[in-house]
Amino acid sequence: MKRSRTKAQIERLFASERQRMVRRQIKARGIRDKALLRAMKEVPRELFVPENLREFSYDDAPLPIGEAQTISQPYMAALMIRAAGLTATSRVLEIGAGSGYCVAIMSRLAAKVFAIERNEALARELPRRLAELNCENIEIRSGDGSAGWVEKAPFDAIIVSAVAPRIAQPLLSQLAQGGRLIVPVAGRHDEQRLLQITRSGEDDFSEEDLGRVQFVPLVGEEAFAPSG
Repeated sequence: MKRSRTKAQIERLFASERQRMVRRQIKARGIRDKALLRAMKEVPRELFVPENLREFSYDDAPLPIGEAQTISQPYMAALMIRAAGLTATSRVLEIGAGSGYCVAIMSRLAAKVFAIERNEALARELPRRLAELNCENIEIRSGDGSAGWVEKAPFDAIIVSAVAPRIAQPLLSQLAQGGRLIVPVAGRHDEQRLLQITRSGEDDFSEEDLGRVQFVPLVGEEAFAPSG
C-alpha cells in the first residue's frame, strides 16, 4: 500500500516544482529580472488555487479559481509584472486581484501594493491568504476597479488583470509621471492585445504592444457591462 505524503514532503515537492517552473517557464522565455525571479521562487502558487487543483499549480497554464475567474499562467504574471517596471519605492495598483497571486509577488518588489477585486467571495479571502505569507505592505478593496482607485493615486504602475474594451481615461490620469499601465485590450475578431502605456508628460503617453493574450472580461463602469 502506498503511503500518503506528510505535509513537509508535500511542501518540499511544491518547492521543487516552483523552482523548476521559474527556470523552465519564466527564465527560459527571456525574463531575467533577478528580484522578480526570486519573488516567484518564494511565493507558493498552490495556495492561490482551489485545493482540488493544487497538483496542477505549476503547470504552464491558467487555472480556474471559482466565480468564473482564473489565476493567470505563471509566465503571463511574470510578463505583466516585469512590464510594470517595479522598484523598491513603487506604488502599484492591481485591478482584478483574483486569488491574490500577483499581489503576493508584487508585495516583495514594491513599497506599497493596492488591489481591487470586484467579486466579493474572492475579495473576502484575500486578507487571510496574504497575511499567511506576511504580505504587510498591501491594501485591498472590494468593488468596481475599472476606474482605478483615485483616492490612492498617483501610482507608479497599474496592472489590469482582465481584458478591457478600451483604455480607460481615469486609469491614465492616475499614473504618476513615468508610470506604466499594463492592460489587455479587446480588439476585432475577439483578439486581445497586452498593451504597455507609459506616461511621459501631463498629456503625453506612449504605447507598446506586448503581444496577444487571453483574459476573462473586466466588468465595471469603465469596462464591460455585467452579463445577464
